[in-house]
Amino acid sequence: MRLPALDRDSFELVSAEQQHQASPATFWLPPEAERQNLQRGQAAKLLFDILVQTETGAHEIGTERMWVIVAGRTSTGYIGILDSQPASTPPDHYLVFGAEVPFQAEHICDIGAPPKEYAEWQLSQAPERLWPRQED
Repeated sequence: MRLPALDRDSFELVSAEQQHQASPATFWLPPEAERQNLQRGQAAKLLFDILVQTETGAHEIGTERMWVIVAGRTSTGYIGILDSQPASTPPDHYLVFGAEVPFQAEHICDIGAPPKEYAEWQLSQAPERLWPRQED
């Protein structure tokens, strides 16, 4: 499953591993074994670079930290459901609460354990946006 790309999808995921390597004293990262072994219903915090249009019509990139609920594994990582509402996106942007987001262990900057009932509810809903399954 392909990952999001800024030029194609107007957002991409930032490597938390690279952020940690650049600033290990100030950018904490969960252990790799935990990031590699998330289970359905756990939460992962990801860093999103989002391309947005300003009021003047210029384009800029903003970064938001947002949670996803892990829905399952893919051949290259995970697929999750966005459990945050982006502050910088218009309503027609792909990134909305409930959108599917593919990600890998390197993108995870935190791990959470939402209440089981909440995670089950979130995962029982039809996704607001479906991520393409083709590899292109």
